[in-house]
Amino acid sequence: MRIAIWNVNGLRAVAKKGFQELVAGFDPDVLGIQETKLQAPQVTDGLLLPGYESAFAHAQKKGYSGVALFYRVPVQRVYTGMGVEELDQEGRVIVAEMEGLVFFNVYFPNSGMGPHRLDYKIRFYKALFSKADTYRSQGIPVIIGGDYNVAHNEIDLKNPKANEGNPGYMPEERALLDELEAAGWKDVFRTLYPDKVQYSWWSYRFKARERNAGWRIDYFWASDAAMALIDDCQILDQVPGSDHCPVALDLKDS
Repeated sequence: MRIAIWNVNGLRAVAKKGFQELVAGFDPDVLGIQETKLQAPQVTDGLLLPGYESAFAHAQKKGYSGVALFYRVPVQRVYTGMGVEELDQEGRVIVAEMEGLVFFNVYFPNSGMGPHRLDYKIRFYKALFSKADTYRSQGIPVIIGGDYNVAHNEIDLKNPKANEGNPGYMPEERALLDELEAAGWKDVFRTLYPDKVQYSWWSYRFKARERNAGWRIDYFWASDAAMALIDDCQILDQVPGSDHCPVALDLKDS
């Protein structure tokens, strides 16, 4: 089974660039989309994937945030949010409970709009992983995929020195991922490829993607029980359509 994530920076925008064909090219069984920028009435057939079931979480603010889940494998339950009203108003979380696995599709907040958003981001992270721990503590494999909006270490962005203290590379943000590691969560790509330099997001400015001056901010993090199920993790940086590229997680056949 293949689970993929992709921040599309507007589902309607990527639909004009061949969304259905692009997804068919990497062929996921479960696809978590971040930053749909949709309200419920705007979800039309042209934004769906043939052969997949779908679920959406929408922000109260129009044209902002939002996540979607597409799946063609059995899912026992799908729900949105974390049960925390303040943190659920931006439509950032969809959870899929499958047989033997729970998948969180998450669009983590950006800290670039001032100190209040950094505080919001920290509280969001802590609440999200507290929710995930309710499954992990029962021994249920948990995978949390999405746009984390943080580059963890120097290897994860092209110009770390120039970006020290900037949103997405603040010490407080990087410490959130340090805390996940200390708590036993695994960054799947970095666990499998400790020294591989590859990015998942590039600014639209300065021809950053052409120069591969990017950041790795789209991740799968997994519990130990989930790591035992994982065969590979690939950053699909040749897929166009957004300023982010998809990341795919392949599970073992068993």
